[in-house]
Amino acid sequence: MFSKSKQQARIESLIGAGTRVDGNISFSGGLRVDGEIHGNVTAVGNETSTLVVSEQARIEGEITASHLLVNGTVLGPLRCIDFLELQSKARVSGDVEYNTIEMHLGAVVDGRLIHQGVPAKTVELKLANTN
Repeated sequence: MFSKSKQQARIESLIGAGTRVDGNISFSGGLRVDGEIHGNVTAVGNETSTLVVSEQARIEGEITASHLLVNGTVLGPLRCIDFLELQSKARVSGDVEYNTIEMHLGAVVDGRLIHQGVPAKTVELKLANTN
């Protein structure tokens, strides 16, 4: 999963294999998906959140979390605030916004990879009045 140097939330909730959820899901802490979700999956709050999408999982909708590990299928855009790991069986159809990414050999993204690093500082220039 994540290396020990990467801080992550403990997995507290599970959507098991064979389970299908129709509707949006909001979570805090950690969530592992082994089943199927038809709706958006969003981490709430300012604390570190971890979403694990296992090899047999399928999510059709937007995903937003601070830490995200994908090894299943996602049909929709991903927004990862901190660290994204796309493992070898990951199949993503949609744009991927990330800060830090680790992509394993075999992972597939059908969409744009958009780096959301620290925004550049704005510099204000003032011209001297020559009068």
